[in-house]
Amino acid sequence: MIRLAAGLLVLWGMAAQAQVLELPTDAMLQAQDDPRLDSYALPTGIWANGAVPTMPVEGHVTRQAWRIATPSLTTLALLRPLRDQLRAARFQILFECQTEACGGFDFRFAIETLPPPEMQVNIGDFRYLAAERTTAEGREYLTLVVSRMADASFVQITRITPTGLDMHPLATATAAPVGQANGSLAQQLDDVGHAILHDLDFTIGSAELSDAAFASLAELAAYLAAYPDRSVALVGHTDSAGALDINIALSQRRARSVLDRLVTGHGVNRRQLAAEGMGYLAPIASNQTETGRDANRRVEVIVTSTD
Repeated sequence: MIRLAAGLLVLWGMAAQAQVLELPTDAMLQAQDDPRLDSYALPTGIWANGAVPTMPVEGHVTRQAWRIATPSLTTLALLRPLRDQLRAARFQILFECQTEACGGFDFRFAIETLPPPEMQVNIGDFRYLAAERTTAEGREYLTLVVSRMADASFVQITRITPTGLDMHPLATATAAPVGQANGSLAQQLDDVGHAILHDLDFTIGSAELSDAAFASLAELAAYLAAYPDRSVALVGHTDSAGALDINIALSQRRARSVLDRLVTGHGVNRRQLAAEGMGYLAPIASNQTETGRDANRRVEVIVTSTD
């Protein structure tokens, strides 16, 4: 029985090593430290009495900074799926706090972060989390700093692994974009309050929808029929080609085309809908690639009513 337990611990330790955090596919790695054997003062509490309480740990220390282009995300929307992944990987959450509850300005500058512009922290909107788990080689620690700026969000991951634990990437950008998780459009609207209408078809430079039957519009119409007291905004977006005023006008015309199709083709109550345009001011991907530009040409739906 002892040998079996020891064998299971080794197998569990190997599985734990293979775990990485999955960030949204629109996350871009900005900076990464080479692993170094070092001691680390792990923040474990709020700023109080002139300091942040820490726990001394030792091991291979690695840090990464990631930039997520979607500007409308809240820090909770970013942190929650990462926290869930940590728990699924058998990490125990040691400490978690948000902005003023952490200690605000004092807490932020008492913790270590990679320098800007690779890692940016908004002192008015950030979250911190510390976690640990036991492996066959010893205790492993991980911290997250998540913050939202005006045009993007940033995540720093710091990992301290025991000597002898095989090193693996801290994170990969393979998860669905936040707010675009697998599941129905209705679920996304209920969970995060917005979703992208992925199947719409606009000709480049045109505001006209094709005559195709779009599943996303049928689903949105059913959602609004089920909740007649709710209202949504349809928000058009473009890539960065051309002048801003032209793109804002084009994006608003696209949103209005979607609104018209919902009213005339699906019987949606006009009073539940609004149409706006953002032009290229809120990209979700790089405009330096065709794939990114294609992702940026989109129409989103945002719940605007409150129950």
